[in-house]
Amino acid sequence: MRDNYGYFEEDQLGRFGDARLWRRLLRLGLPFWRGALLAVLLSLLVVACSLSLPYLLKLGVDGAILDQGLAPALRQEKLGRLALAFLALMLLEFAGNFLQVLVLEATGQQIMHRLRQLLFARLLGLDLPFYAENPAGKLVTRLTNDIQNMHEMFTSVVVTLFNDLLKLGGIFAVLFWMEWRLALLLSLLLPVLLLNTVWFSRLARDAFRRIRTQLARINAFLQEALAGLTIIQLFQREQSTAGRFSGLNQAYCEQALVQIRIFGIFLPAIEVLSALAIGAILWYGGGRIMAGAMSLGVLVAFLSYLRLFFQPLRELSQKYSIVQSALASAERIFQLLDSREQLPVAVAPLRPARVRGELVFERVSFGYATDQPVLADFSLLIRPGETLAIVGATGSGKTTLINLLERFYDPDAGRVLLDGVDLRDLAPDWLRRQIGLVMQEVFLLPGTIRENIVLDEPKSDAELLEILARAQLARFLAGLPQGLDTRVGEGGMDLSAGQRQLLAFARVLAREPRILLLDEATSSVDAESEMFIEGVMEASFAGRTNIVIAHRLSTIRRAERILVMQGGRIVEQGTHAQLAASGGPYSCLLAIFSGG
Repeated sequence: MRDNYGYFEEDQLGRFGDARLWRRLLRLGLPFWRGALLAVLLSLLVVACSLSLPYLLKLGVDGAILDQGLAPALRQEKLGRLALAFLALMLLEFAGNFLQVLVLEATGQQIMHRLRQLLFARLLGLDLPFYAENPAGKLVTRLTNDIQNMHEMFTSVVVTLFNDLLKLGGIFAVLFWMEWRLALLLSLLLPVLLLNTVWFSRLARDAFRRIRTQLARINAFLQEALAGLTIIQLFQREQSTAGRFSGLNQAYCEQALVQIRIFGIFLPAIEVLSALAIGAILWYGGGRIMAGAMSLGVLVAFLSYLRLFFQPLRELSQKYSIVQSALASAERIFQLLDSREQLPVAVAPLRPARVRGELVFERVSFGYATDQPVLADFSLLIRPGETLAIVGATGSGKTTLINLLERFYDPDAGRVLLDGVDLRDLAPDWLRRQIGLVMQEVFLLPGTIRENIVLDEPKSDAELLEILARAQLARFLAGLPQGLDTRVGEGGMDLSAGQRQLLAFARVLAREPRILLLDEATSSVDAESEMFIEGVMEASFAGRTNIVIAHRLSTIRRAERILVMQGGRIVEQGTHAQLAASGGPYSCLLAIFSGG
């Protein structure tokens, strides 16, 4: 296993002041502006209700309880009306909060649904070199964790921050309006509060990043360990593997304790500052009340507003870290959406009405890495209707020819032609309908046999049964109680390697391609399955141009021409009889083929 335990990106932090990123987020949510506007209006309602409650306490104390000019019955009546108003405002605040949560969740889900669709559509359009450089786990993280981080920011943090900042501003405005001297006294604490909050935000951000990084290491290590459990047990590495996991787990625990200590300092510090503010307000306000310069109701309201003032401060720093994490996720998602790593498509791509099946490699040079060429100045003509077998050692360039024919990659130099037309001038979707590919590893959709064959090509039951008969699957299908509707793959019945290969042939035959490519299609099946596959190949090859990469002698002998490749070059070509008698590289491979 690797020492770095996989791919990491948790050290990439979002930049809170990145205006470009915020503009893109705004554009992303713009189609759903009605929901956002309604959430803002509800925020104003919630904050207005919240700020009105302490003022009602002031009115109750000064205008009813301490108002000796009113009769006791009138004071009681006034208190009752204020209590009802207080209750009504609390219910209205609750309703506003409830509706805001519903609106935000609905809007956030719509935004994330749109973003997930855009992201997946982008992934489908990227070429194979992109996937060779980007691990699947990293891309899955984009569609899951990163989008969930953004969803959390959209639905809770952003509007909650807006609510809190609006509430803080409203509290200061009301306090200065009620008693500017007390408000000024409270303002003296603001620099300390801001410094404490900024300091905590930075510490919490770093602690949060380290925890996420360590968790990523644990996840990557677990994925590799569980995937390679057979090897671990075979080589008796259980103890050392458990020791490495213990080290990772201990590091994660230590980072979590660091975060706990940071919160353990910050939250009591806020409480201490809150107590200092209350003490200062009681001392100064009490003196002004005794001097007759201020009413008791104002002091009571001030203390209530202080409670509201410190509540969002306790949460702002934590939310700041969440926003930073979400911005980092947004930046990574937008980078993926901006990827342009896909093969170019001609301005007016061609879709010829007729395909003869002539293939030409014209002085082709290609390498997966720029400094490691696989093919150099490679030329080859495959005649229409010809069956060509390609043999050679691993790394000789056999599968590379298939990749270039399917236009998974473009040559670095030279051209690949179909009926005299450069593949780059043809429509990619049209090209891949003309070329059927059967690989050694067959991908099954988690669905029915019918769905695995037709994919996006509608076929009647009669047509499907005819295709299955040609693919030597009729007897297998007859033994299934649900027939074509039998589920296979994940969540369904498991198929043998041979049955998978026959199903892959049926999938190709459903599209009637003019060119058939077989990439090690019979290398991992048993003798009985091979017999069935040989029958399918015999029926499938008729009337098509066929290219076969194979390790089995029976498959190679069927070819009209055999190509022997070595180091990206053709070292021999001819019929089986010619090459076997020549005493060259092919005759050296015959022993391997015979044993395969």
